[in-house]
Amino acid sequence: MDKCAKMWHFSSAVAKLNKNQNSDTQVIVIEDDVDVQDLLQAYFSPRGYSLTFFDNPMNLLAEARKTNLTADAIITDLVLPEISGMELIKKLRGWGIHLPIILMTSRSSVQTAFEATQAGAFDFIVKPLQLPQLEVSLQRALKFKQILHENTTLRQALKERSDSQIEGIIAKSPGFRAALELAKRVSTSSANILITGESGTGKEVIAKAIHEWGNRKNGPFLAINCAAIPEALLEAELFGHTKGSFTGAIDKKEGLFEEAQGGILLLDEIGDMGLPLQAKILRVLQERKIKRIGENKYRDVDVRVIAATHKNLKNEVMEKRFREDLFFRLNVIPIHIPPLRNRKEDIIPLAEHFLSRFAILNSVHAKKFSKETLSYLLTHTWPGNVRELENTIERAVVLSERDEIKVSDLLLEEYSSASRVNYNSEEPVAAAVEIEEISGTDEESVKLEKIVKRHILKILDLNKGAKDKTAKMLGIDRKTLYRKLNDYGLTH
Repeated sequence: MDKCAKMWHFSSAVAKLNKNQNSDTQVIVIEDDVDVQDLLQAYFSPRGYSLTFFDNPMNLLAEARKTNLTADAIITDLVLPEISGMELIKKLRGWGIHLPIILMTSRSSVQTAFEATQAGAFDFIVKPLQLPQLEVSLQRALKFKQILHENTTLRQALKERSDSQIEGIIAKSPGFRAALELAKRVSTSSANILITGESGTGKEVIAKAIHEWGNRKNGPFLAINCAAIPEALLEAELFGHTKGSFTGAIDKKEGLFEEAQGGILLLDEIGDMGLPLQAKILRVLQERKIKRIGENKYRDVDVRVIAATHKNLKNEVMEKRFREDLFFRLNVIPIHIPPLRNRKEDIIPLAEHFLSRFAILNSVHAKKFSKETLSYLLTHTWPGNVRELENTIERAVVLSERDEIKVSDLLLEEYSSASRVNYNSEEPVAAAVEIEEISGTDEESVKLEKIVKRHILKILDLNKGAKDKTAKMLGIDRKTLYRKLNDYGLTH
């Protein structure tokens, strides 16, 4: 090849660097031996490869600085003008260029092969060249590039998915997706958030999502159920105390506001908090300072507060059970979680998720739902929402002896209001009330809450005050039982 022809070939090679020819495989070759160039061209061109030659690696580096290399692979000689093929590989890798590179050399030592691999070469071919062997290596390099591209695409897809979805959250229904979208939009703000919804709808899940999406994700996420702890102890849990500040305070203790420094504190069931403590929470939100019980010193806190409740706080304000100023302070960003009965699209995906998870946790064979069961899951009202669905599926997985979950395995009939109560059983009886309890009473004068109270106290007495067993028989969680007992003035 004469000098003019070589210059023309070089200029056309530079032009090819930024062209995307889908029909040909683009390969850059760095080789200063014209005979080797001709040999490679004659072998690979008829096989659909488009070769771009550089006789000096510095020219390739100059191109790489100006524009992205759009080739599919690189073949380079080890011995080159100005810098070696090994140094070229290191520079390209240092610049973030991860095209597969095949190194050609007349040195067949193990040390050279090791150094090439360490530098970032994909493969190592010994001269004199065996062109079919080089083609096999090139095909493997192209396959590697394809896998690398697919992995990059998959990582990006997973990143995008993680940016819009938190692990464990299944959101198909428009209502829940709208709540998630709002949560994501406000996650990086500092505004207080009030999450409302029935028990078991996933209020804490939304709060955790806000933490994961927000700029406080590296800080702690702490949650406390305001209904499950007596008022005096709740204040100590939130604000901390000094040694000897009250009976049982054997040592000083940080409160949750201090422990959540730089993160998020979820005040769950804040609607059940007493008025005196509400006033103290309001002060914290206004001044961002707390004072431990028994101390006169105020401490600065940097905590984002998220509140959650199953109650209608507007009604609670009207009934003078909740401070209006605290309500407005908390309700800056309201997020409402629809009940599961209004999220039909979520029921089957959630049920399938729980089915798979509990099968693994309980080391049982994989199970599936019958068609009748799937239909029944969609028609059930799920008064306990996602929590009830989760417990139902776990029970079915454990108790079913078949590979297919039948409707009878769900054991949901026991929640029917027409069912009779067996007080010698530990099965849930929350929705069932003995007819005898209201017999002889004017039906219109009997309030539902009185019936519920009488029923709860009867089960509690039957279990000799054992709250865990009582909650289990009632088919409710422990915090709900504590809340009810607190309403009745029975916090013992």
